[in-house]
Amino acid sequence: MPGGHSPRNELDRLAGLVVTANGKRIPWTRDVISVHAFHVDVPADVMEIQVSYQFLTAVESRIGRIQVTPEMLNLQWLQLALYPAGYYTRRIPIEASVKLPEGWKLATALETAKVEGQVTTFKPTTVETLVDSPIFAGKYFKSFDLDPTGPAPVRLNLVADSPELLEAKPEHIQVHKDLVQQAYKVFGSHHYDHYDFLVALSDKLGGIGLEHHRSSENRVTPKYFTEWDKSFVGRDLLSHEFAHSWNGKFRRAADLWTPNLNVPMRDSLMWVYEGQTQYWGNVLAARSGLLTKQQAMDSIAATAAAYDNRRGRDWRPVQDTTNDPIIANRRPQSWQSWQRSEDYYSEGMLVWLDADTVIREKTGGKKSLDDFAKAFFGVDNGSYVPRTYVFEDVVAALNGVVAHDWATFLKTRIEEVQPEAPLDGLERGGYKLVYTETPTEFMKAAETRSRGTALPYSLGLSVGSDGVISDVQWGGPAFKAGLTLGLTVVAVNGEQLDSDKLKAAVKAAAKPENPLVELLIKDGSRYRMVKIDYRGGLRYPRLERIAGAPDRLGDILTPRK
Repeated sequence: MPGGHSPRNELDRLAGLVVTANGKRIPWTRDVISVHAFHVDVPADVMEIQVSYQFLTAVESRIGRIQVTPEMLNLQWLQLALYPAGYYTRRIPIEASVKLPEGWKLATALETAKVEGQVTTFKPTTVETLVDSPIFAGKYFKSFDLDPTGPAPVRLNLVADSPELLEAKPEHIQVHKDLVQQAYKVFGSHHYDHYDFLVALSDKLGGIGLEHHRSSENRVTPKYFTEWDKSFVGRDLLSHEFAHSWNGKFRRAADLWTPNLNVPMRDSLMWVYEGQTQYWGNVLAARSGLLTKQQAMDSIAATAAAYDNRRGRDWRPVQDTTNDPIIANRRPQSWQSWQRSEDYYSEGMLVWLDADTVIREKTGGKKSLDDFAKAFFGVDNGSYVPRTYVFEDVVAALNGVVAHDWATFLKTRIEEVQPEAPLDGLERGGYKLVYTETPTEFMKAAETRSRGTALPYSLGLSVGSDGVISDVQWGGPAFKAGLTLGLTVVAVNGEQLDSDKLKAAVKAAAKPENPLVELLIKDGSRYRMVKIDYRGGLRYPRLERIAGAPDRLGDILTPRK
């Protein structure tokens, strides 16, 4: 399914496979090339076979993503379903049911046929719809109607680790209602008969943010509501996944449109699918109030800084990173800033900010990327039959908003090696990226969330709360000093490491009369002292207004009436 962007099914979790007919066991063999396929030689007189098996979810995080806890379940039919080969999945009928622990409630985009005790049976559907309709269920459950008078029901369904985490203030639910309305103002349409946000307030369930046509799977911090003012980093998750109902599910790149789930999909237009969704996720978060305007700007500054310092751009274009889901499959990287990692998401976002500000500049503020969104995603209102597109369709839709050499604009930024980050949209939007000694509230919160110390734009490294180096910027000061991921920082300038001491040492080293930052490094059973040749002080990104320039970025983030 689009969303994983690679063959990510955990095939090793399928166990206990037994095929029978008329009470007799039938042998099966796995295809030697397509290992997701099983061959069954069905006797001529058999009209029906029974297949039994288990999907063994991970019981600890080192094995895989946790999908079941004592309080909740994230059931993904995509991981469970076997289907007959040789047919379009959208034409294979299927009926599903689920048995839950007593007292649990569930949410899904599937329609319920009946509930008998602990068993819920869903109305017949197709394999394609089933695998695109996961379930969140839990002991502690609450649901909110976000658009009771709208064109289609939209629900916010919550499961939590404990009941008090479900206590949301009316104003917090209101911003989720506003998200729906602001999305309608952008896209001018809806492409579902109902939509369900499936949200787990948990630090036990494995992390997830995954789009579906009529729902989305979202894992957020347990205190998403109860510590609203502290939990804003990552709060654009729901707006991002909601935007995918239009971008990625309804409008779908032609090379992602396949007859079944085992015909390879191609990710060539991920910078539209994910890049523009990343853009709308941030914009809609600001317009709805999920983020304040300042938080959204600080988030953009953090993204701009990451790509301003990503040296992998010296050799690798964004287009090639659309292969990362298959090449790397989100495995940890030793040198992310040099290797790059699915940069079509956030660098794609910067490209679309650039495009938005070009439109606004050329039309004197009369048109924007909102107009592109209405024209491109707003067609066939009410339909949720996917409509495909190719690169030329994107260019044509942009030219329909304002004439420009959009083909060259996009190909230059996406297909060519670009040593500089695409930050023109910031400056055209009335801002410039600067680095200051003091972090923004967003950067402080992001650091708290990571439970570490982030100094990527000064020392060129990040350190976890346990002292283990979690990131090193390729070509940065720490890199030149010979530091790598996995080493442990024990002490800074002769004192036991803590975050404040490390930052104080960086700040002090900015004065030439003070010593350089010196770290005691533990590498396995060996220890060594490392001096880092850096005197630039603390550097944290933020956006600074350009005097006299139109505040186009501010307008982009302002709610639509």
